[in-house]
Amino acid sequence: MAMAFSIVSGMSSSFGYGAAEVLKKRQQRERQGTRRMVAVVRAEGGINPQIRKDEAKVVDSVLVSDLSKPLTAYCRCWRSGTFPLCDGSHVKHNKETGDNVGPLLLKTK
Repeated sequence: MAMAFSIVSGMSSSFGYGAAEVLKKRQQRERQGTRRMVAVVRAEGGINPQIRKDEAKVVDSVLVSDLSKPLTAYCRCWRSGTFPLCDGSHVKHNKETGDNVGPLLLKTK
């Protein structure tokens, strides 16, 4: 199953998956008189075309002994406004697309 991608040009110093963050950075650059063009790539449709599709939401947990917090969630849907940390954006994405992507959970032992 092939995954379709769309490329959108925008003014951003990095791949901005949070629209508010991209707009904020663009406005800051315009005030400073600097602009850079960067292509933003977003997956169309589902992000998870074949991994464990029989599960309601794919979530993996990893036990790590040296974390500052007992539980840290990392984004795997690429839609989080706090990327690479998860902000729950996968919930809306899953409802809109029927996908089942969830965060990577790092837990201390």
